[in-house]
Amino acid sequence: MKKLSGISCLLLFLSSAVFAQKGPDGSKPQGENLKVPEGWEWRFDRPNPEIKVGSDPESADIFFVNMTPGWHLTSGPAGIYYHPDNKAEGDFTLSSTIYLFDTKGRNREAFGLFIGGNDLKEDDQTYIYFLIRNTGEFLIKRRTGSETSNIQQWTKSDAINLFTDETESSAQNDFEVKVSDDELVFSINGSKLASINKGEFDTDGHYGFRVNHSINLHISNLTKTK
Repeated sequence: MKKLSGISCLLLFLSSAVFAQKGPDGSKPQGENLKVPEGWEWRFDRPNPEIKVGSDPESADIFFVNMTPGWHLTSGPAGIYYHPDNKAEGDFTLSSTIYLFDTKGRNREAFGLFIGGNDLKEDDQTYIYFLIRNTGEFLIKRRTGSETSNIQQWTKSDAINLFTDETESSAQNDFEVKVSDDELVFSINGSKLASINKGEFDTDGHYGFRVNHSINLHISNLTKTK
């Protein structure tokens, strides 16, 4: 490993100092690389206190670690992952690039983003989620407590990149959810999949990832912009 020059060390120190002054940014890895992200929280569809989230793939039920510039997640049960500081309100755009690794035949298991998360530790939790799966389909749903309802049922789209026998490493998909005063737009890889009247949907709240059963993912970014 090359030694850092004096200038490089100074720049590293200054950037660290600026980061410390601004405080944690939940949209970036927190804590030590290849360790469970500091400050992040999760909730599974079926609560189980025995489920272990950790950085040792041999002992953890769910492998979830910082892997700069993003995160790596090999899921167990279905659930959501979020940082408490990651909140959005009003008009915003949420984007994320997610890489899917070998599905091992579990092509119907889905992954993606959620927005509008509220009361996420309570029985009356609510959020809206946007998922794809390796069948080339996408889904948009709303969760209210333990119940879920379709906003857009599973729908085929050629815009979704699939993991196939010809895939060398992973299948990349770029997610985007755009929220405005009267419309929700859901896109993959620059292609608009659905445009929905905002109506009564509450989009203010936490945002993060939703990952279903036993999926191996690398998430390289999670970016909220106005």
